[in-house]
Amino acid sequence: MKSLRHLPNFLTCLNLFCGCLAVVYISRNDLTVASWLVITAAVIDFLDGFAARVLNAFTETGKQLDSLADMVTFGLVPGYMMYQLLAIKTDLFLLKNQWLIFIPFLITIFSALRLAKFNIDKRQTVGFIGLPTPACTLFIISLPLIIQHQTGFAREVAESAVFIVISSIVLSFLLVAEIPMFSFKFKNFSWKSNKVRFIFLLLSLIAFVFLKWLALPIIVVMYISFSILVNRNRVPAG
Repeated sequence: MKSLRHLPNFLTCLNLFCGCLAVVYISRNDLTVASWLVITAAVIDFLDGFAARVLNAFTETGKQLDSLADMVTFGLVPGYMMYQLLAIKTDLFLLKNQWLIFIPFLITIFSALRLAKFNIDKRQTVGFIGLPTPACTLFIISLPLIIQHQTGFAREVAESAVFIVISSIVLSFLLVAEIPMFSFKFKNFSWKSNKVRFIFLLLSLIAFVFLKWLALPIIVVMYISFSILVNRNRVPAG
């Protein structure tokens, strides 16, 4: 049983490994495989927290390791992916403003700020202040999947250099914004305690069934909207 207490850290290392592989595939311009690796890492990231709660295996080392792994998978990878999406563009907007291809690395910088703040912020024990890095990354990795699987206006937007630049700036702001966000840390599975979580998950499932990959950015926007509505009277202190 003692060995099971190392399971959360093992899962965290798997998360980190997926992030490292995603960097490799982004460098090869295979953004679709990188996106799948990040999705896998996000599932593992959820499981390591769940395992830590079930096994009561919270440690300071595990907390720091989790943030370091997240910095790669949900910090470096999304910034690098957005950079790569811009680097392959040759439209007039970027030709006139070549320095804009480096704007996506704001996501990496602000992810580092968010993770550092999270580790010392006592207000974020049951919820989040600012957009969690996995949610930000989910929005970003949806773009290559939309480009590959969608057609028409949705694909045009996902491929737009203007959209990528603006999204990078807005997401960077949301990472450190003083906006309360609900978490998916289930202490129990009662309807009363988890009504918002259950409704959100149900709507997310319905969106994915009907919209496929286009649902991913919509789910992230819906998560932000739900959080603002649920916490509209809550003003973060500190």
